[in-house]
Amino acid sequence: MKLMIALENVTMDGVKRASTVLGNALAAHVDVLYFSLADAPRYFTLQAPLLIAEPPADPQLLNFFGDHPYQRYEPQIANLIDTIDAYHIDAVLLPAGLLTSFAPLIKKALPWVRLIGWMHNNFTTYTEDYYGQMRGEFKAGLQAVDTLVVLTESDLREYRQFNPNTVKRYNPITLTPHHLADLTRHQIAFTGRIAIQHKGIDLLLSAAKQLRPGWQITMAGSGTPKDMALFQRLRTLWGLEAVIDFRGPLHDDELRAHYANAAIFVSTSRWEGMPLVIGEAMAAGLPIVAMRNTGSAEFLQDNEYGLLTKAADVADFSTQLNRMIDSLALRQHYAHQSLRRANDFKLDVIVQQWLDLLQP
Repeated sequence: MKLMIALENVTMDGVKRASTVLGNALAAHVDVLYFSLADAPRYFTLQAPLLIAEPPADPQLLNFFGDHPYQRYEPQIANLIDTIDAYHIDAVLLPAGLLTSFAPLIKKALPWVRLIGWMHNNFTTYTEDYYGQMRGEFKAGLQAVDTLVVLTESDLREYRQFNPNTVKRYNPITLTPHHLADLTRHQIAFTGRIAIQHKGIDLLLSAAKQLRPGWQITMAGSGTPKDMALFQRLRTLWGLEAVIDFRGPLHDDELRAHYANAAIFVSTSRWEGMPLVIGEAMAAGLPIVAMRNTGSAEFLQDNEYGLLTKAADVADFSTQLNRMIDSLALRQHYAHQSLRRANDFKLDVIVQQWLDLLQP
């Protein structure tokens, strides 16, 4: 089996992280080849060869959400097809919308190659927002792939209307903890891009104003200059410098310590596919309080594995977060539930599911 994993680039974000963690693990079982549209600085270590499109796409464009993708990426698509043919690739994994939109063109040129689309965000976000300007090409790609992989029950229902061969597979947890969380500390962990609208940073800061005295939110992440400037303005305007401990982007052991030194993990995203950071926090034994979206709802399963609050509702979120703060017993209960739920996302479990999927 020769598997190609196509990517826009190998920069830092959730899609590339999930893709490279899975690809590196699959490389122990099948021949894996990475193909990148752009020659941007590589954030992730790869355990398989990486080929760059010739000519490469714009390295400054981290994710394409524009129109006319076939015209804008015409030379890269042609080179991708030639590479698949030259390396005798059996299956191509196409993460997210841009790569999946290429499926009809690949299929027309190489009808024998198996194509697998991999949707990392929810149906509405992809069709109405991210790929709204190329909705026709995106939906054509959904229909052209041989198998479509999604992350949640909600997306299984939505995407299946375009492709009956749609299956649900969780992304693996990408960070293994060295120590479990200290539930007695008065720290609350947040991990994510400082993307104000997407990650609900404004909602998190608003909730921070209602935090119990003596508690602090430690934030790991980074964002665009525009989002970072707004984040810093709100933090200062609302007098949250002592309450919000912003630590910037953290990697590996720093991130492990970030989880181990917290007693609760929070998520305030307005939308998500299935956020890797909730899985990381669960593996560290952190109880979760999260605003509802399709991803957090899949993780927490109607409050079985954490407290799920109303979508974008600061008052409800603050009430539930302070419930968790006020009760060590509640934190201990949901810490136990987090560890149980984390078993569903272990890398060896997910790899075996993908190996079964890749069988002819």
